[in-house]
Amino acid sequence: MANPTSPPLSVDIVRSALREVKEPVTGRDVSTLGMTKKIELDGPHVYVTLELPTPVYRHRGALEQAVDAAVRKVPGVKDVRVLSTVNVPQGNRGAATRLPSVKNVIAVAAGKGGVGKSTVSTNLALALRQHGARVGLMDADIYGPSVPTMLGEAESPPSTRPGNKIGPAIYFGMPVISVGFFTEREGAVVWRGPMIHKLLQQFIEDVEWGDLDYLVVDLPPGTGDAQLSLSQLIPITGSVIVTTPQEVALIDVEKAVSMFKKVEVPILGVVENMSYYVCPNCGHHDEIFSRGGGEQLAEQHKTTFLGAVPIDSKVRYGGDIGRPIVIGAPDSEHTKIFMEMALRVAESIMRLVMAGPRRPAGLVQIR
Repeated sequence: MANPTSPPLSVDIVRSALREVKEPVTGRDVSTLGMTKKIELDGPHVYVTLELPTPVYRHRGALEQAVDAAVRKVPGVKDVRVLSTVNVPQGNRGAATRLPSVKNVIAVAAGKGGVGKSTVSTNLALALRQHGARVGLMDADIYGPSVPTMLGEAESPPSTRPGNKIGPAIYFGMPVISVGFFTEREGAVVWRGPMIHKLLQQFIEDVEWGDLDYLVVDLPPGTGDAQLSLSQLIPITGSVIVTTPQEVALIDVEKAVSMFKKVEVPILGVVENMSYYVCPNCGHHDEIFSRGGGEQLAEQHKTTFLGAVPIDSKVRYGGDIGRPIVIGAPDSEHTKIFMEMALRVAESIMRLVMAGPRRPAGLVQIR
């Protein structure tokens, strides 16, 4: 029962009470973050609509309970109903003319080849989709496009559409584009920088991606033309760095991190691939390439450690036959690792877009 001296129940009073509810990823209250999309009163009954910033969100139930509990403490409230919706914020700021329907661009990069970057890109994209996000995959590895092989036979191939537009291929319900669709399997791509820039511009401007929460871009290894072109064409939301644990890989990764800092692309986190090997017969752990280098790198650069992926022939086999492990073995430990990785990537984007410093919308000039 309401205290006779208490002010009458109002939307402002409820909103004020919700300032006590902290969103777990950002640490800020749901009112300040703009997550209390709608508050409605029907006498002593309160209806709160929460707007979650990503479908890839592990705290939905806990946050709904916290909102319910906070509102019930307000004098005069008899009943509470909490409804959650999803609206992914635009992290891809300033790119409305080139990618108007894509909310966030995630660049997956590595300092050197052979560390499993394309494996991580493909399974990360599929894991984000398994969590309920709308996801596309762009294979920007011009010289070594391996994504078509890893995904196998397309549900529908790439196509030409009116207005010189390109329809992406569809794999497992996900739009995908790759230079591998337009070149011979055995043919070498011998292109200079301007040609790479033009192709990436076509992939960005001419491909009909549809409405996407996340576009995962598999970059070529190193710090060359493709990376610079992409960072000049669109403001990338953030990058995922893939490395193996050994020192020689970490040295090259430092160069990739340095490049992204120069072009003002935030680091979303670090993945340590081929982290260790577990014998399937005896369970013995063997740290073939050492271990812990990726985690140390993440700590050094004050970013998120996204996960350690062990060596397993099932991952290699899935990539060879066109059944990535997230699809081919959904209950495997590796799939659990990639699903957790997807959650951490989405959380890193949340912190960056909702609670981090605002990035300029203009394109970065490389000097």
